[in-house]
Amino acid sequence: MQRCFTNILSGNVRKTAEFYEQILAMHRQFDSDWFVVLTHKSNENLELGILSRDHKFVPECARNPPTGIMITFVVDDCDSIHEKAINLGIQIIETPRNMPYGQRRMLLRDPDGTLVDISSLISA
Repeated sequence: MQRCFTNILSGNVRKTAEFYEQILAMHRQFDSDWFVVLTHKSNENLELGILSRDHKFVPECARNPPTGIMITFVVDDCDSIHEKAINLGIQIIETPRNMPYGQRRMLLRDPDGTLVDISSLISA
C-alpha cells in the first residue's frame, strides 16, 4: 500500500476546508476549485481530502449529505479545541467528557454535517 486517506464529499469545498483549517490547524497540501487535500504540520502523512459532492468524478448515487460516518482526530488537548469551537461558533454535539476507554472526547459537526470526534488521551 502506498497511501490511504479519507475524502469528505462537500457542498462547499472552500467552507469545509476552512472549518478543518480553523479548528485543527490543518493546511492545504493541494488546492483546486473542486478538491482540497489537507494535512498537518505535525504529520504530513495524515491527509484529509475534501471533494465537491457534485463533481463529475463523484457518482450521482453518492452525492447525498453524509450519514453513518464519524471521523476521529486524536489531539493533544481536547478541551482547547472545545474552546476554539465555542469561539468559532461551530456546532458542538457533545462537550468534552472522559470516556471509559481512556480518552477525553467531544463531538462536532462540520459544515457538511459530518460527525467529527475530537479526542485526547486522558493523563494517567
